[in-house]
Amino acid sequence: MPRPVRTAAVASLLLSLALLGAFLARVAPVGAQGTPPSVVDPNLGVRVVVSGLVQPTTMAFLGPSHFLVLEKASGRVLRVLDGMVQDTVLDLPVNSASERGLLGIALHPNFPGNPGVYLYWTESSTGADSGALANVALLGNRVDRFVWNGTTLTHEANIIRLRAFQSDAGQPLRGNHNGGMVKFGPDGKLYIFIGDEGRRGWMQNLPCGPTPTCPPTVADDQFGGPAPDDAHLTGVILRLNDDGTTPPDNPLFATGANIGGEAGENIQKVFAYGLRNSFGMDFDPMAGSLWLEQNGDDSFTEIDLVDPGMNGGWVRVMGPLSRIAEFKAIETSQEFFGLQQDRWPPTLIADNTLAGKLSIFILPDSIYSDPEFSWKYEVAPAGLGFQAGNALGPEYNGNLFVGGARDLLAGGHLFRLKLSANRREIVSDDPRLADRVADNLAKFDITESETLLFGRDFGVGTDVRSGPNGNLFVVSLSKGTIYEIFRK
Repeated sequence: MPRPVRTAAVASLLLSLALLGAFLARVAPVGAQGTPPSVVDPNLGVRVVVSGLVQPTTMAFLGPSHFLVLEKASGRVLRVLDGMVQDTVLDLPVNSASERGLLGIALHPNFPGNPGVYLYWTESSTGADSGALANVALLGNRVDRFVWNGTTLTHEANIIRLRAFQSDAGQPLRGNHNGGMVKFGPDGKLYIFIGDEGRRGWMQNLPCGPTPTCPPTVADDQFGGPAPDDAHLTGVILRLNDDGTTPPDNPLFATGANIGGEAGENIQKVFAYGLRNSFGMDFDPMAGSLWLEQNGDDSFTEIDLVDPGMNGGWVRVMGPLSRIAEFKAIETSQEFFGLQQDRWPPTLIADNTLAGKLSIFILPDSIYSDPEFSWKYEVAPAGLGFQAGNALGPEYNGNLFVGGARDLLAGGHLFRLKLSANRREIVSDDPRLADRVADNLAKFDITESETLLFGRDFGVGTDVRSGPNGNLFVVSLSKGTIYEIFRK
């Protein structure tokens, strides 16, 4: 629940790059800009909209030059007008350890007629802001509906509570893979992404839990599982009504009804499963379809077209099934061995495409789907969004842009991806990308995707979206700044 007065100070000198989890990296002090961002098109420019923010994660426009922005570790929702922070409209007691915190925002599709504002956040169990991994309830990730009255946000209802606590025997506490994106689709439904939270069960394509063979069925962890009860509903995209109830036209609704119980009710909420983690999700403004970036562990970053009932294949595979042998080779190599949790080692990954396909756990009415584009080694993408309209030029209308979760190498890359005429494929004139895989040479290297590089030095770009004026806006967590890309 929100609190009326902040009870914990915001760290002001160094950002903890908690958002990156396994990609831990050093970042700049709060407010430090470093090298200013730039784009490759000389007809376009980049300007600062607002700076001096503390780990901003995402934003929502209330009108032209008027928006709300979230701060990950402070739990604050700030109102910005004409480039100036006007006030704090809400302050939540967040746990910001690792990738937790105040992560996602979505306005009701009928806003402001319906004044609902939906927030995804990780609640601190102490009642105050905390960066301690242990200070979180088991179901500490939550999506809540707040009401906007023009000056403040008031809590109205909890939509759903999701897993946040990670404690695995023999391993340190963790707080990553929370996902955190909330979006309303063109169908008026609320879509919520949560990462796998380190679980190893049905939703991660292991129907018997973290054991190499079936039976026996064993518990996923000390809280039970592997069936997706409330404590194990992870690695999924959920599709809900605006009040949190489950739409009967969800792709796995009948499947969940046949399974029954708490696990069955949760499966009815699922739009897609078999997903590892992501920081970016958006709807195509032209086709209305859902797109997702997925972070690999050390290999096969993905850009996915998410059809209803999609199974992304994790933990059995990342990247195209035809590349599963390469996936296994990288994840079992001396340099990268492991998939974060010890209880399902990468040596159990299938050795070939057919075995990999047979290993995937297919629920009735679901279907496995290869990514539309991949990088062989992890490049750590983050925010994902579409450009809508011709404000930057007609050549950019409908393009997909992806920010970076790594403030190194390209200095915070911004990739531009073009879609096919039917809006279902990534297309490129670069012959090296004809197989829709960028065969980069090492982790965070961008070899074979140089032609996709649209911008540099944006830092950790956690949100990319079109604004009411048609320009493209990028939220930089590490630079504490929101940037606007415009046509000169």
